[in-house]
Amino acid sequence: MNDSGSVTTQAATVEAWTEALAESTGSPGGGAGTGVMLAIAASLTSMVAGYTEAEGEQESELAALQRRAKELRRNALRLADDDAAASKAFGAAFRLDPGPERDDAIHRASVDAAKASAVLGGKAMDAIEDLGWLASHGNPALIADVVVAFGALRAAIAGARTNVSFDLGSLTSAGAELEEVREQHPRLWDTVSRLSEALDRIDELTASVDGKAAPTQR
Repeated sequence: MNDSGSVTTQAATVEAWTEALAESTGSPGGGAGTGVMLAIAASLTSMVAGYTEAEGEQESELAALQRRAKELRRNALRLADDDAAASKAFGAAFRLDPGPERDDAIHRASVDAAKASAVLGGKAMDAIEDLGWLASHGNPALIADVVVAFGALRAAIAGARTNVSFDLGSLTSAGAELEEVREQHPRLWDTVSRLSEALDRIDELTASVDGKAAPTQR
């Protein structure tokens, strides 16, 4: 068994990282998995962009899109590791003995974990329209890869939305009411709604090309 605490998405093989994920340690956990799904979406976006030809103004748009996708892949893996670290602190806070120190630790860890997931979710939302551009203008021979990328991106956004919401809800374990949480952390609270709207946008884009990607399902 690997020491999951020493395994990072940026340095480990897929085999070692998924072995660590399979252990009941929580670090890496679902949040880090969300980052990996975002990295997969970004990688597929970059690949499809590389196979796509464009002319004129679209050529520069395509080049910029691919640069963003490559940068996102690297950032997503780093954010996955940041989330794993936040998850470790989150779990440690809940293992403390009941009392003011535990409540303070839960509050800090919950907010830090929510922020980590919100950053990851923000990056994922920024990638939606680039993938949508490829759905319309990308190499048609790779439309199936675009849909797979949409699936990975959707998983990343759904994971980020759930994690931000869950982490904010965990503040009630430190004695706060949900209304108080909303008032104290309005940006994080609003992020949950924006991520939900992003899921609807991905579903819309996926449906628009599913007939081309899976023609036998028409």
